[in-house]
Amino acid sequence: MDLLNTLVDKGLRRELPTRAEALAVLATSDDELLDVVAAAGKVRRQWFGRRVKLNYLVNLKSGLCPEDCSYCSQRLGSKAEILKYTWLKPDEASKAAAAGVAGGAKRVCLVASGRGPTDRDVDRVSKTIEAIKEQNEGVEVCACLGLLSEGQAGRLREAGADAYNHNLNTSEGTYGDITTTHTYADRVDTVHQAQAAGLSACSGLIAGMGESDDDLVDVVFSLRELDPDSVPVNFLIPFEGTPLAKEWNLTPQRALRILAMVRFVCPDVEVRLAGGREVHLRTLQPLALHLANSIFLGDYLTSEGQAGQADLDMIADAGFEVEGAGTVTLPEHRADAIAAAGCGSHESGAGSGGCGSHESSGCGSHAGGGCGPCGPGAADEDSASAQDAAPAPAEVPAARTDLVAVRRRGAGTDLAPNA
Repeated sequence: MDLLNTLVDKGLRRELPTRAEALAVLATSDDELLDVVAAAGKVRRQWFGRRVKLNYLVNLKSGLCPEDCSYCSQRLGSKAEILKYTWLKPDEASKAAAAGVAGGAKRVCLVASGRGPTDRDVDRVSKTIEAIKEQNEGVEVCACLGLLSEGQAGRLREAGADAYNHNLNTSEGTYGDITTTHTYADRVDTVHQAQAAGLSACSGLIAGMGESDDDLVDVVFSLRELDPDSVPVNFLIPFEGTPLAKEWNLTPQRALRILAMVRFVCPDVEVRLAGGREVHLRTLQPLALHLANSIFLGDYLTSEGQAGQADLDMIADAGFEVEGAGTVTLPEHRADAIAAAGCGSHESGAGSGGCGSHESSGCGSHAGGGCGPCGPGAADEDSASAQDAAPAPAEVPAARTDLVAVRRRGAGTDLAPNA
Protein backbone atom coordinates (compact mmCIF):
# COMPACT_ATOMS: atom_id res chain seq x y z
CA MET A 1 0.00 0.00 0.00
CA ASP A 2 1.79 3.13 -1.24
CA LEU A 3 0.23 5.32 1.45
CA LEU A 4 1.62 3.21 4.28
CA ASN A 5 5.07 2.92 2.71
CA THR A 6 5.17 6.70 2.41
CA LEU A 7 4.09 7.17 6.02
CA VAL A 8 6.66 4.70 7.32
CA ASP A 9 9.44 6.47 5.41
CA LYS A 10 8.33 9.83 6.77
CA GLY A 11 8.02 8.48 10.31
CA LEU A 12 11.54 7.08 10.26
CA ARG A 13 12.78 10.51 9.16
CA ARG A 14 10.59 12.40 11.69
CA GLU A 15 8.88 14.10 8.79
CA LEU A 16 5.32 15.40 9.07
CA PRO A 17 2.69 13.67 6.90
CA THR A 18 0.27 15.78 4.90
CA ARG A 19 -3.26 16.30 6.14
CA ALA A 20 -4.52 14.16 3.27
CA GLU A 21 -2.28 11.30 4.36
CA ALA A 22 -3.40 11.58 7.98
CA LEU A 23 -7.05 11.58 6.88
CA ALA A 24 -6.36 8.59 4.66
CA VAL A 25 -5.23 6.56 7.67
CA LEU A 26 -8.57 7.23 9.38
CA ALA A 27 -10.40 6.28 6.18
CA THR A 28 -8.79 2.85 5.73
CA SER A 29 -11.06 -0.18 5.84
CA ASP A 30 -11.13 -2.94 8.43
CA ASP A 31 -9.58 -5.24 5.79
CA GLU A 32 -6.53 -2.94 5.82
CA LEU A 33 -6.36 -2.56 9.60
CA LEU A 34 -3.54 -5.01 10.29
CA ASP A 35 -1.47 -3.44 7.52
CA VAL A 36 -1.99 -0.02 9.15
CA VAL A 37 -0.99 -1.35 12.59
CA ALA A 38 2.08 -3.08 11.15
CA ALA A 39 3.20 0.08 9.34
CA ALA A 40 2.79 2.35 12.37
CA GLY A 41 4.42 -0.36 14.46
CA LYS A 42 7.61 -0.01 12.42
CA VAL A 43 7.76 3.67 13.33
CA ARG A 44 7.05 2.93 16.99
CA ARG A 45 9.84 0.33 17.14
CA GLN A 46 12.31 2.65 15.42
CA TRP A 47 12.07 5.19 18.23
CA PHE A 48 10.99 3.11 21.25
CA GLY A 49 11.84 -0.52 20.53
CA ARG A 50 9.51 -2.94 22.29
CA ARG A 51 9.46 -1.04 25.56
CA VAL A 52 6.23 -0.04 27.32
CA LYS A 53 6.37 2.74 29.90
CA LEU A 54 3.96 2.38 32.83
CA ASN A 55 2.27 5.40 34.40
CA TYR A 56 0.09 5.58 37.49
CA LEU A 57 -2.64 8.11 38.32
CA VAL A 58 -3.23 9.49 41.80
CA ASN A 59 -6.39 11.57 42.07
CA LEU A 60 -5.49 14.22 44.64
CA LYS A 61 -8.89 15.94 44.66
CA SER A 62 -12.03 14.49 43.11
CA GLY A 63 -15.26 16.06 41.91
CA LEU A 64 -16.86 19.46 42.49
CA CYS A 65 -15.08 21.16 39.61
CA PRO A 66 -16.39 24.60 38.53
CA GLU A 67 -15.57 24.00 34.86
CA ASP A 68 -18.21 22.64 32.44
CA CYS A 69 -16.15 20.22 30.27
CA SER A 70 -18.85 18.04 28.73
CA TYR A 71 -16.81 14.82 28.84
CA CYS A 72 -15.91 14.98 32.54
CA SER A 73 -17.66 13.16 35.38
CA GLN A 74 -16.30 15.80 37.79
CA ARG A 75 -17.72 18.77 35.87
CA LEU A 76 -20.00 21.52 37.11
CA GLY A 77 -23.49 20.03 37.40
CA SER A 78 -22.37 16.43 36.88
CA LYS A 79 -24.81 13.85 38.16
CA ALA A 80 -22.34 11.01 37.74
CA GLU A 81 -22.06 8.86 40.85
CA ILE A 82 -18.38 9.26 41.62
CA LEU A 83 -16.23 9.69 44.68
CA LYS A 84 -15.95 13.31 45.81
CA TYR A 85 -13.30 14.42 48.28
CA THR A 86 -10.95 17.29 48.96
CA TRP A 87 -7.14 17.19 48.88
CA LEU A 88 -5.30 14.05 49.90
CA LYS A 89 -2.55 14.66 52.43
CA PRO A 90 1.03 14.22 51.17
CA ASP A 91 1.50 10.93 53.04
CA GLU A 92 -1.79 9.56 51.65
CA ALA A 93 -0.82 10.49 48.11
CA SER A 94 2.66 9.06 48.56
CA LYS A 95 1.21 5.77 49.81
CA ALA A 96 -1.08 5.59 46.77
CA ALA A 97 1.84 6.39 44.46
CA ALA A 98 3.95 3.65 46.05
CA ALA A 99 1.37 1.06 45.01
CA GLY A 100 1.84 2.05 41.39
CA VAL A 101 5.61 2.12 41.61
CA ALA A 102 5.55 -1.36 43.17
CA GLY A 103 3.63 -2.53 40.09
CA GLY A 104 6.30 -1.19 37.76
CA ALA A 105 5.12 2.38 37.17
CA LYS A 106 7.92 4.72 36.17
CA ARG A 107 5.86 7.91 36.31
CA VAL A 108 3.27 9.03 38.86
CA CYS A 109 0.67 11.52 37.60
CA LEU A 110 -0.82 13.77 40.28
CA VAL A 111 -4.21 15.07 39.20
CA ALA A 112 -6.60 17.47 40.90
CA SER A 113 -10.00 18.65 39.75
CA GLY A 114 -10.60 22.37 39.37
CA ARG A 115 -9.99 25.26 37.02
CA GLY A 116 -6.45 25.70 38.24
CA PRO A 117 -4.43 25.73 41.44
CA THR A 118 -4.21 28.55 43.94
CA ASP A 119 -0.77 29.39 45.30
CA ARG A 120 -1.72 27.46 48.43
CA ASP A 121 -2.61 24.47 46.26
CA VAL A 122 0.81 24.64 44.60
CA ASP A 123 2.40 24.58 48.07
CA ARG A 124 0.32 21.55 48.96
CA VAL A 125 1.21 19.69 45.75
CA SER A 126 4.86 20.64 46.15
CA LYS A 127 4.94 18.90 49.53
CA THR A 128 3.29 15.87 47.95
CA ILE A 129 5.88 15.76 45.17
CA GLU A 130 8.68 15.96 47.72
CA ALA A 131 7.15 13.14 49.77
CA ILE A 132 6.80 10.89 46.72
CA LYS A 133 10.35 11.58 45.56
CA GLU A 134 11.76 10.88 49.03
CA GLN A 135 10.08 7.49 49.23
CA ASN A 136 10.45 6.37 45.61
CA GLU A 137 13.93 6.90 44.23
CA GLY A 138 14.08 7.71 40.53
CA VAL A 139 10.32 8.02 40.00
CA GLU A 140 9.07 10.69 37.59
CA VAL A 141 6.30 12.97 38.79
CA CYS A 142 3.87 14.71 36.45
CA ALA A 143 1.39 17.27 37.78
CA CYS A 144 -2.03 17.90 36.23
CA LEU A 145 -3.74 20.71 38.09
CA GLY A 146 -5.55 22.68 35.40
CA LEU A 147 -4.75 26.16 34.11
CA LEU A 148 -1.56 27.63 35.52
CA SER A 149 -0.97 31.21 36.64
CA GLU A 150 2.34 32.95 36.11
CA GLY A 151 5.15 31.50 38.19
CA GLN A 152 3.34 28.35 39.28
CA ALA A 153 5.05 26.05 36.77
CA GLY A 154 8.43 27.21 38.02
CA ARG A 155 7.45 26.47 41.61
CA LEU A 156 6.36 22.97 40.68
CA ARG A 157 9.65 22.47 38.88
CA GLU A 158 11.58 23.63 41.96
CA ALA A 159 9.62 21.15 44.08
CA GLY A 160 10.83 18.31 41.88
CA ALA A 161 8.08 17.91 39.27
CA ASP A 162 9.40 16.48 36.02
CA ALA A 163 6.41 17.13 33.77
CA TYR A 164 3.08 18.91 33.48
CA ASN A 165 -0.01 17.56 31.76
CA HIS A 166 -2.66 19.73 30.15
CA ASN A 167 -4.54 18.23 27.22
CA LEU A 168 -5.90 20.12 24.23
CA ASN A 169 -8.60 17.42 24.07
CA THR A 170 -10.20 18.46 20.78
CA SER A 171 -9.70 20.80 17.83
CA GLU A 172 -9.78 24.55 18.25
CA GLY A 173 -12.76 24.74 15.90
CA THR A 174 -14.92 22.49 18.08
CA TYR A 175 -13.55 23.42 21.49
CA GLY A 176 -16.39 25.79 22.31
CA ASP A 177 -18.89 22.96 21.80
CA ILE A 178 -17.19 20.94 24.54
CA THR A 179 -16.23 23.59 27.10
CA THR A 180 -17.40 27.18 27.64
CA THR A 181 -15.77 28.13 30.94
CA HIS A 182 -12.28 28.45 29.45
CA THR A 183 -10.81 28.57 25.96
CA TYR A 184 -8.57 26.52 23.74
CA ALA A 185 -6.03 29.34 23.91
CA ASP A 186 -6.01 29.04 27.72
CA ARG A 187 -4.91 25.44 27.36
CA VAL A 188 -2.19 26.23 24.85
CA ASP A 189 -0.90 28.97 27.15
CA THR A 190 -0.63 26.58 30.10
CA VAL A 191 1.41 24.10 28.05
CA HIS A 192 3.72 26.93 27.00
CA GLN A 193 4.14 27.99 30.64
CA ALA A 194 5.14 24.44 31.59
CA GLN A 195 7.68 24.27 28.77
CA ALA A 196 9.13 27.68 29.61
CA ALA A 197 9.65 26.57 33.22
CA GLY A 198 11.65 23.53 32.14
CA LEU A 199 8.92 20.96 32.68
CA SER A 200 8.44 18.21 30.12
CA ALA A 201 5.11 18.93 28.44
CA CYS A 202 2.41 16.28 28.27
CA SER A 203 -0.64 17.13 26.14
CA GLY A 204 -3.09 14.94 24.26
CA LEU A 205 -6.64 14.43 23.11
CA ILE A 206 -9.94 12.71 23.74
CA ALA A 207 -11.44 10.78 20.82
CA GLY A 208 -15.05 9.69 20.53
CA MET A 209 -16.83 12.92 21.48
CA GLY A 210 -18.67 13.13 18.15
CA GLU A 211 -15.81 14.84 16.32
CA SER A 212 -15.11 14.43 12.60
CA ASP A 213 -11.97 13.02 11.02
CA ASP A 214 -10.96 16.59 10.20
CA ASP A 215 -11.28 17.54 13.87
CA LEU A 216 -9.06 14.63 14.89
CA VAL A 217 -6.40 15.59 12.37
CA ASP A 218 -6.65 19.24 13.44
CA VAL A 219 -5.95 18.50 17.10
CA VAL A 220 -3.14 16.04 16.38
CA PHE A 221 -1.44 18.48 14.00
CA SER A 222 -1.85 21.18 16.66
CA LEU A 223 -0.18 18.89 19.16
CA ARG A 224 2.67 18.27 16.75
CA GLU A 225 3.27 22.00 16.50
CA LEU A 226 2.93 22.47 20.26
CA ASP A 227 5.63 19.77 20.54
CA PRO A 228 4.94 17.99 23.83
CA ASP A 229 7.16 15.08 24.83
CA SER A 230 4.14 12.92 25.68
CA VAL A 231 0.77 12.66 23.90
CA PRO A 232 -1.93 10.78 25.84
CA VAL A 233 -4.71 9.42 23.63
CA ASN A 234 -7.92 9.10 25.61
CA PHE A 235 -11.12 7.49 24.37
CA LEU A 236 -14.28 9.03 25.78
CA ILE A 237 -15.83 7.17 28.69
CA PRO A 238 -19.48 8.28 28.39
CA PHE A 239 -20.44 8.67 32.03
CA GLU A 240 -24.13 8.72 32.83
CA GLY A 241 -24.94 12.13 34.25
CA THR A 242 -22.74 14.04 31.77
CA PRO A 243 -23.76 15.73 28.48
CA LEU A 244 -21.83 13.16 26.42
CA ALA A 245 -23.38 10.12 28.10
CA LYS A 246 -24.92 8.94 24.81
CA GLU A 247 -21.78 9.37 22.67
CA TRP A 248 -20.86 5.77 21.88
CA ASN A 249 -19.04 6.35 18.60
CA LEU A 250 -15.95 4.17 18.74
CA THR A 251 -15.19 0.64 17.64
CA PRO A 252 -11.93 -1.15 18.49
CA GLN A 253 -10.92 -0.80 14.83
CA ARG A 254 -11.62 2.93 14.83
CA ALA A 255 -9.59 3.38 18.02
CA LEU A 256 -6.62 1.59 16.47
CA ARG A 257 -6.76 3.77 13.36
CA ILE A 258 -6.74 6.88 15.53
CA LEU A 259 -3.70 5.64 17.44
CA ALA A 260 -1.91 4.83 14.18
CA MET A 261 -2.60 8.31 12.83
CA VAL A 262 -1.20 9.86 16.02
CA ARG A 263 1.93 7.73 15.73
CA PHE A 264 2.53 8.75 12.11
CA VAL A 265 2.09 12.45 12.95
CA CYS A 266 4.11 12.24 16.19
CA PRO A 267 6.63 9.48 15.37
CA ASP A 268 9.26 10.11 18.06
CA VAL A 269 6.95 11.24 20.87
CA GLU A 270 5.76 9.14 23.81
CA VAL A 271 2.25 8.14 22.71
CA ARG A 272 0.33 7.05 25.78
CA LEU A 273 -2.67 4.76 25.64
CA ALA A 274 -4.88 6.40 28.24
CA GLY A 275 -8.45 6.53 29.56
CA GLY A 276 -11.11 4.41 27.91
CA ARG A 277 -8.82 1.78 26.37
CA GLU A 278 -10.50 -1.08 28.19
CA VAL A 279 -13.96 0.19 27.25
CA HIS A 280 -13.33 0.74 23.54
CA LEU A 281 -10.37 -1.45 22.51
CA ARG A 282 -11.39 -4.38 24.67
CA THR A 283 -9.77 -7.59 23.35
CA LEU A 284 -7.75 -5.64 20.77
CA GLN A 285 -5.74 -3.82 23.45
CA PRO A 286 -2.57 -5.87 22.70
CA LEU A 287 -2.59 -4.58 19.12
CA ALA A 288 -2.52 -1.04 20.47
CA LEU A 289 0.86 -1.74 22.07
CA HIS A 290 2.31 -1.80 18.56
CA LEU A 291 1.24 1.86 18.26
CA ALA A 292 1.56 3.35 21.75
CA ASN A 293 4.71 2.96 23.85
CA SER A 294 3.16 4.02 27.14
CA ILE A 295 0.03 3.10 29.14
CA PHE A 296 -1.61 3.83 32.46
CA LEU A 297 -1.43 1.00 34.95
CA GLY A 298 -4.58 0.20 36.90
CA ASP A 299 -7.37 2.68 37.53
CA TYR A 300 -8.20 6.14 36.21
CA LEU A 301 -9.54 9.19 37.99
CA THR A 302 -13.16 8.18 38.55
CA SER A 303 -13.40 4.85 36.72
CA GLU A 304 -11.84 1.44 37.13
CA GLY A 305 -9.24 0.25 34.69
CA GLN A 306 -8.03 -3.22 33.91
CA ALA A 307 -6.36 -4.99 36.83
CA GLY A 308 -2.70 -4.11 37.06
CA GLN A 309 -1.56 -7.72 36.78
CA ALA A 310 -3.69 -8.15 33.67
CA ASP A 311 -1.86 -5.15 32.15
CA LEU A 312 1.51 -6.72 32.93
CA ASP A 313 0.42 -10.08 31.52
CA MET A 314 -0.87 -8.40 28.36
CA ILE A 315 2.46 -6.64 27.82
CA ALA A 316 4.43 -9.85 28.25
CA ASP A 317 2.09 -11.96 26.14
CA ALA A 318 2.27 -9.44 23.29
CA GLY A 319 6.06 -9.69 23.24
CA PHE A 320 6.81 -6.32 24.83
CA GLU A 321 8.75 -5.46 27.98
CA VAL A 322 8.14 -2.99 30.80
CA GLU A 323 10.49 -0.05 30.57
CA GLY A 324 12.89 0.03 33.50
CA ALA A 325 13.48 3.03 35.74
CA GLY A 326 17.02 3.40 34.45
CA THR A 327 15.97 3.63 30.80
CA VAL A 328 15.44 6.99 29.13
CA THR A 329 12.00 6.94 27.53
CA LEU A 330 12.48 9.44 24.73
CA PRO A 331 14.80 8.98 21.75
CA GLU A 332 18.26 10.44 22.22
CA HIS A 333 17.66 13.56 20.11
CA ARG A 334 14.62 14.55 22.19
CA ALA A 335 16.16 13.61 25.54
CA ASP A 336 19.29 15.61 24.74
CA ALA A 337 17.17 18.62 23.78
CA ILE A 338 15.35 18.51 27.11
CA ALA A 339 18.62 18.23 29.01
CA ALA A 340 20.12 21.14 27.08
CA ALA A 341 17.13 23.49 27.04
CA GLY A 342 15.21 22.35 30.07
CA CYS A 343 11.93 22.49 28.17
CA GLY A 344 10.13 21.09 25.18
CA SER A 345 11.75 23.46 22.72
CA HIS A 346 13.31 20.78 20.60
CA GLU A 347 15.49 21.39 17.60
CA SER A 348 13.69 23.02 14.73
CA GLY A 349 15.88 21.72 11.95
CA ALA A 350 14.63 19.90 8.89
CA GLY A 351 12.41 17.03 9.73
CA SER A 352 11.95 17.75 13.41
CA GLY A 353 8.59 19.47 13.19
CA GLY A 354 9.36 21.07 16.55
CA CYS A 355 7.73 24.29 17.58
CA GLY A 356 10.89 25.79 19.04
CA SER A 357 9.99 29.29 20.18
CA HIS A 358 6.41 28.41 21.19
CA GLU A 359 4.92 31.70 20.05
CA SER A 360 2.18 32.96 22.31
CA SER A 361 -0.42 32.73 19.56
CA GLY A 362 -0.21 28.96 19.90
CA CYS A 363 -1.15 26.43 17.31
CA GLY A 364 -4.49 26.42 15.58
CA SER A 365 -4.54 30.19 15.17
CA HIS A 366 -4.70 30.01 11.41
CA ALA A 367 -7.66 31.30 9.42
CA GLY A 368 -10.57 28.91 9.29
CA GLY A 369 -9.79 27.28 12.62
CA GLY A 370 -7.70 24.23 13.20
CA CYS A 371 -4.01 23.95 12.51
CA GLY A 372 -2.45 23.49 9.12
CA PRO A 373 0.50 21.12 8.89
CA CYS A 374 3.88 22.42 9.91
CA GLY A 375 7.34 21.33 8.83
CA PRO A 376 8.47 19.19 5.87
CA GLY A 377 5.68 17.83 3.73
CA ALA A 378 3.29 20.69 4.38
CA ALA A 379 3.83 22.31 1.01
CA ASP A 380 2.46 19.40 -0.96
CA GLU A 381 -0.71 19.10 1.09
CA ASP A 382 -2.96 20.04 -1.80
CA SER A 383 -0.94 18.32 -4.48
CA ALA A 384 -2.53 15.72 -6.70
CA SER A 385 -0.43 12.94 -5.19
CA ALA A 386 -1.52 13.84 -1.67
CA GLN A 387 -5.15 13.95 -2.66
CA ASP A 388 -4.80 10.61 -4.39
CA ALA A 389 -3.58 9.12 -1.13
CA ALA A 390 -6.95 9.54 0.54
CA PRO A 391 -9.47 6.80 -0.29
CA ALA A 392 -13.16 7.28 0.11
CA PRO A 393 -14.11 6.86 3.77
CA ALA A 394 -14.96 3.29 4.59
CA GLU A 395 -18.34 2.46 6.07
CA VAL A 396 -17.81 2.34 9.81
CA PRO A 397 -19.67 -0.34 11.80
CA ALA A 398 -21.74 0.99 14.67
CA ALA A 399 -20.26 0.85 18.15
CA ARG A 400 -21.47 -2.11 20.20
CA THR A 401 -22.67 -0.56 23.42
CA ASP A 402 -23.85 -3.95 24.64
CA LEU A 403 -20.21 -5.04 24.93
CA VAL A 404 -19.05 -2.26 27.22
CA ALA A 405 -19.57 -1.14 30.77
CA VAL A 406 -18.31 1.88 32.64
CA ARG A 407 -17.11 0.86 36.07
CA ARG A 408 -17.04 3.78 38.48
CA ARG A 409 -13.95 3.94 40.65
CA GLY A 410 -14.85 3.19 44.25
CA ALA A 411 -18.44 4.44 43.90
CA GLY A 412 -20.32 3.74 47.11
CA THR A 413 -17.17 2.64 48.91
CA ASP A 414 -14.53 4.15 51.16
CA LEU A 415 -11.70 3.15 48.82
CA ALA A 416 -9.00 5.72 48.33
CA PRO A 417 -8.14 6.62 44.74
CA ASN A 418 -6.15 3.86 43.05
CA ALA A 419 -5.72 2.03 46.35
